[in-house]
Amino acid sequence: MKKIRIIPLILTLCLLFGAFAPAASALDEPSLHSAKAVVLADLDSGRLLYSKNADEQRSPASLTKIMTVLLAVEALERGEVTLEEMVTAQSDCLEGLNTDSSTSGIQPGEVMRYQDLLYCAMVHSANEACNVLAHRVSGSVPAFVEKMNERAAELGCTNTHFADPNGLSNENHYTTAYEMYLITREAINHPLFAEICNTRGYDMPATNVSQARSFANSNALISADSEYGSSYLYPAAAGVKTGFTQRAGYCLVSTAEKDGVHLLAVVMGCDGWLNAGIDEYENFSDTIALYNWAFDNFAYRQAVSATNVVTRVQVELAADADSGVNLRPQNDVTLLLPKDLDLEKLELQTTVFDDMLVAPIGAGTVLGRAEIVIDGVDYGRVNLINAAEVELSRKEFMNRQVHETVARPWFVVLLVFIVLLAGGYLVLVLRYRAQRRKYLRRKRELAARRAARERSADPPLPVESTQRFAAYIDEEMEKRKRN
Repeated sequence: MKKIRIIPLILTLCLLFGAFAPAASALDEPSLHSAKAVVLADLDSGRLLYSKNADEQRSPASLTKIMTVLLAVEALERGEVTLEEMVTAQSDCLEGLNTDSSTSGIQPGEVMRYQDLLYCAMVHSANEACNVLAHRVSGSVPAFVEKMNERAAELGCTNTHFADPNGLSNENHYTTAYEMYLITREAINHPLFAEICNTRGYDMPATNVSQARSFANSNALISADSEYGSSYLYPAAAGVKTGFTQRAGYCLVSTAEKDGVHLLAVVMGCDGWLNAGIDEYENFSDTIALYNWAFDNFAYRQAVSATNVVTRVQVELAADADSGVNLRPQNDVTLLLPKDLDLEKLELQTTVFDDMLVAPIGAGTVLGRAEIVIDGVDYGRVNLINAAEVELSRKEFMNRQVHETVARPWFVVLLVFIVLLAGGYLVLVLRYRAQRRKYLRRKRELAARRAARERSADPPLPVESTQRFAAYIDEEMEKRKRN
């Protein structure tokens, strides 16, 4: 899988990249002489354009000093030391160095600025300067080496182990071309490191034991005064470090920029005068071949436009009758691609984060991503956003709320409880009414019985009253006869 270049205008582009995808099957490989391990990377994206034995463990020689100076610069950035601080070379600063070791002539007890040590280590590849830096930063060389290995692990290195700060041959001192790329990529992101490693020459002032000294950068790509001559000068090159031991061969880490293409190259195990008896220093010539191959065959090309609709998805509860929303790339995507690559072969393999999109959705919301695939090679991913706002339909929202509420288990339980409660109340009311009717009926019956008993218990009329009543009847009968 390959990485995508992040240009300044698309800082929010979300990209994930793999390390070792092939650049393009149609391209011929660069023509190299003797490099045993190679990495050529696009610095802006991190994608490898070419690699060879990139994970093979090899001795890095003085490429080690990239990590040494990185740690020394980070100590400066933390405020643990200053460039003008005067540092005294410890008594054992020359320990482990042989007679033909690369040095700047620093002696035990010599006092110099911290800045001078940085330039001696990086520009002139001075081994004793690395020992002095290690002692100043960590208190001892072994403690500093421990920090080197810790920092390498932080940068993702799993095939790297440092045994000293300068890179002299040791079977327990190794890295890979790819992990050397990881370390260098981090180092050149620190402005002071980038400035030091791209310095053509350095004038070191006099000290308490030595006169002023001048050094040329050992990198023949950038310095005409290097020990390797001026025939390897490469105008597009910048930094970073050379290296050589019989065990490591000739090594070089460098960068180059041309027409907006920013590259980093690592070559290890190359041939030269001291290990192969040839007049050519092929760490430089192979690096130049890599850069020429890349600049001739690659260019930045717009692969994805932010104005193009990639896919359309449905949105529930949208106010618009047409409830779909168009997804577009969050940004334009510009990739470093082979110049002759047919972009018609580009595919965007989309993934929408949510199976069900629901309104409202604000404009510019990241709703998915698209994998950028060309000829089966994954070049990374870009976020997908909705270009327009999707408003909520309040009617649909209320209907949804009602339906969802009714469907919830707790609502069903509550509804059953209410029904049971109402049913129980109704039963109680009916029972109460029935009992009251029964009570009233019983009460009426008792009243009627009482009245009947009272009537049956009244005394008979007296005889005198009966006689008067009979006389009254007779009198009335006589009146009717007369009439």
